[in-house]
Amino acid sequence: MAERGGGRRTWRPRHHGPVTDHHHDHDGWPGAFTYCPHCTAPLERQQVGGRERPMCPECGFVHWRNPGVGAAVVIRDGEGRILMVKRAEGATRAGMWSVPAGFVDYGEEVRAAAARELEEETGLVAEVGRVLFVASNFHDPEKLTVGIWFEGTVVGGELRPGDDAEEARFFPLDDLPPLAFETDREFLVNLDG
Repeated sequence: MAERGGGRRTWRPRHHGPVTDHHHDHDGWPGAFTYCPHCTAPLERQQVGGRERPMCPECGFVHWRNPGVGAAVVIRDGEGRILMVKRAEGATRAGMWSVPAGFVDYGEEVRAAAARELEEETGLVAEVGRVLFVASNFHDPEKLTVGIWFEGTVVGGELRPGDDAEEARFFPLDDLPPLAFETDREFLVNLDG
């Protein structure tokens, strides 16, 4: 729900109650290790860090199944329209639209990753600014992520689709295309018009 206060629109989560009420048990989801990647012994379920986790009884390896980090850059034109990309064949939810985004590589600074993904998908170079929105993404059980949407200002480049985007263009907030991800929808309905 969005609330107005002091002339600024701020985002408030839609759920009620503590965040711990929204824990998603993903132990049975695809991608869980069965064997230790270090010594190949079969992993066993053991209590580690307050939860049952796959752990190696031989070498002590713990499979900490953490989400990846995704970074998005929100670009708006002079008319307030938002830049979206149409997801190409082979991409998750191909044919649908999303805010330009991608995964943060290991060792990569999150804003640098956001700028890189924007340039790869749209051809635009941007200065990446403040955080606008953060959300957990559960749309793909094999690739759980935490997404961070950043404000961006274009400083160069030329608009053209690339990488896993087949089209890139601006849309008014009241006439958006079919969106690939619920988290983009949640972000956009709370964005100032």
